[in-house]
Amino acid sequence: MSLDPSDLSDGVRLFLEERRLGTLTTLRPDGSPHVVAIGFTWDGAAGIVRVITFASSRKAANLRANPRSRAAVCQVDGGRWITLEGTATVTDDPARVSEAVRRYAERYQPPRPRDDRVAIEIEVDRVLGRA
Repeated sequence: MSLDPSDLSDGVRLFLEERRLGTLTTLRPDGSPHVVAIGFTWDGAAGIVRVITFASSRKAANLRANPRSRAAVCQVDGGRWITLEGTATVTDDPARVSEAVRRYAERYQPPRPRDDRVAIEIEVDRVLGRA
């Protein structure tokens, strides 16, 4: 079922707030999918998914190789699932990374400090799921 990212139901929003891991799918330079387990946060007001990572990670490299490329985050719990798709960017802007870390700490736990931390931001334009 396709959902409007700006008008998610209370049930979908609550599902996205649960302390669960998801997967992030990016595309390698050869076009094959790279899928990794991640913690993520959903900012419904901005329509953005945020993932924190380190600058030299494969997922960040994949996105840097093709700026403004598409990515997808998926969260699954039994028969409930949601996929958030959109255009992704990697940022090392301190304010944006700090916001991603703050949100991650609220949903999961404070991450270990890193000097090379970056944030992946996905501007969600498509939501699929059954949550």
